[in-house]
Amino acid sequence: MNATPATTKTDAETEPKTDAEAETEATSTTGGATAETAPEATKTPDAQDSEKAGLEDGLDEAGEADDADELDDEPAPRPAFGTGAAAVVASALGAVSLSGTWMGKTLSERATLIGQIKTSQTGTAAQQIQEIYGNSWHTTALVNGVFALLALVVGAVVLARPAFGTPGRAEQPVWVKAVALAGVVLGVIGLLISAGMYLDLFAALPSTKG
Repeated sequence: MNATPATTKTDAETEPKTDAEAETEATSTTGGATAETAPEATKTPDAQDSEKAGLEDGLDEAGEADDADELDDEPAPRPAFGTGAAAVVASALGAVSLSGTWMGKTLSERATLIGQIKTSQTGTAAQQIQEIYGNSWHTTALVNGVFALLALVVGAVVLARPAFGTPGRAEQPVWVKAVALAGVVLGVIGLLISAGMYLDLFAALPSTKG
């Protein structure tokens, strides 16, 4: 016996679909796709807002980074080591111009020795006073005056340094200005005293006249 396979189909499967049924089917398919994509469409503005916020944050961070770079590029104020040391030197020079130095003492003794040699045989009393005592006194005054002048110059340079420095630098500390000013004042006083000694204003040379 030969068995024939069951190849029969139902009428619904074999009958061709009408135009109305095809349109209904397409409409349902399109509606489903629209329903599926609708949430994605509603999410699009939020995604755009988040992207804009991210871009704005990135721009703000970039601006802050540029500002930080500009601040880093600005020259930092240098420590007042040099001006402070110069101020101390000026004050020390002014002090020694008032008290005297070993250099002044040595040169004074040398002037005394030279005067003794010159007037050892034929010098009169007035010449001995001038060569031995007067020259020694004037030499001491001259050396002290040089130290006083140095104190005045160094102190004045320290005080005037900010006016000729780089704009935007930090101002000098108060103690630097105070010490430099002290050096200037001591230098002025030392110059006045030295000038008085050299010109015999404080005390005249001894005289042999009664």
